[in-house]
Amino acid sequence: MKLQLTSLFAALLLAGCASVGSVDPSQLPQAPEAYKAAAGNDAPALTASWWQPFADPVLDDLVTRAMAANTTVQSAANRLAQARAVLGSAQASRLPQAGVSAGANRGATPGASTATQYSAGLNLAYELDLGGRLLHERNAAALDVQAREQLLADARLLVQANVARGYLALRALDTERDIVKGTVAAYGETLSLTEKRARAGDVADLDLARVQAELAANEAEALSLDRRRVELETALAVLLGEPASNFRLTPKAWTTALPGVPAGLPSELLQRRPDLAAARSQLEAAQARVGVARAAWWPSLSLTAQGGGVSSEVSNLLRSGASTWGIGLLGALPIFDGGRREAGINAAKAQLDGSTIAFREQFLLALKDVEDQLSALSLLQAQQQASARAVSAAGQALKLSDARYRNGFVSQLELLDARRSELANKRAALQVRSAQYQATVGLIRALGGGWEPAPVRMAGG
Repeated sequence: MKLQLTSLFAALLLAGCASVGSVDPSQLPQAPEAYKAAAGNDAPALTASWWQPFADPVLDDLVTRAMAANTTVQSAANRLAQARAVLGSAQASRLPQAGVSAGANRGATPGASTATQYSAGLNLAYELDLGGRLLHERNAAALDVQAREQLLADARLLVQANVARGYLALRALDTERDIVKGTVAAYGETLSLTEKRARAGDVADLDLARVQAELAANEAEALSLDRRRVELETALAVLLGEPASNFRLTPKAWTTALPGVPAGLPSELLQRRPDLAAARSQLEAAQARVGVARAAWWPSLSLTAQGGGVSSEVSNLLRSGASTWGIGLLGALPIFDGGRREAGINAAKAQLDGSTIAFREQFLLALKDVEDQLSALSLLQAQQQASARAVSAAGQALKLSDARYRNGFVSQLELLDARRSELANKRAALQVRSAQYQATVGLIRALGGGWEPAPVRMAGG
């Protein structure tokens, strides 16, 4: 399954960089020839609550709790708040500035007695943005806000995906623990039978020791799985922003549905990846800052106005006879600065080049992520079918070996080998099933979210 990305490439890269003289489109990533077939009107619609098609209330609850208390999401939200504050400052710089002043001055001049003068006034100032510096600063700040909004969305998606992966891994581990504990119980029955035969003198002590060793090994493996479950629980607690000592997830049957991946996924799914959108906004912000650096060569021009009163008596400040006013025009033109402004332009261009490279890398990684998960899902489907056949055959072999051993037709070694084979194949099949869920979540993460659910199915059944 492939995604059509040629139009996406043009939308994400060329639209964001067309006006940047220092960006060479030939240096930007090109969509591979394999991504050709565009999705038609039957393409699945986008959905934000991508985890709901898994139809697991526990997963729904965990994601909701993580979105409310996860510290990674909170940190991203804080960085967004900071960017918005910077934008507010940049927007204010383009507006007229007003203030009031008041003062008292006591002194004397030659031939005059010492006196106190009071003053009060209103001051106005407005900078004429001749070179567009203030506009570029405002645009860059606005793009920074966009990038932070998109990075916040990416943080949320990442945490949601990690919660889903952790939860699904835990449910797979619960199932694996049940399999191992079932094998422990079966070995316990075999040990009881072998002990009876040993007391009757039908089997040697070596046979008894073999069964005891197999039982102990599987008991140790069950304890190892218990330890791994605790680690998964504590990792989930951190994602939920909760103390690990207070978090518990009761073992239960793994009934989570596996959403089907529809054919013809549209390129818009990849286009909405928040990390790609953030990288594009950062690239455009770097472009705006080149404009800021270039505008430093333009003269600065400010209009000022003031009005108020000056009097030796505070009560007279508001009388018409004490009023003063003034209008001014302040200008400054850079002539020589030792290369500081030119260095600023070069630094801004270098930052733009770095942002272009970062976007190109992010774009290529996005293609890799999608391709990896699509390939994994395709291969895992075939692997799951083969694993199911192996489990069935191993179960039949164990059933026959157990019956023949109880009737004394085969050796204990054959029975133990059949039981080991069944356990290994069951665990292998479970790992394939778990990998299908993990790859589905990985694909959703790679596409920036999910799609409207197709009919669901259970992996491995």
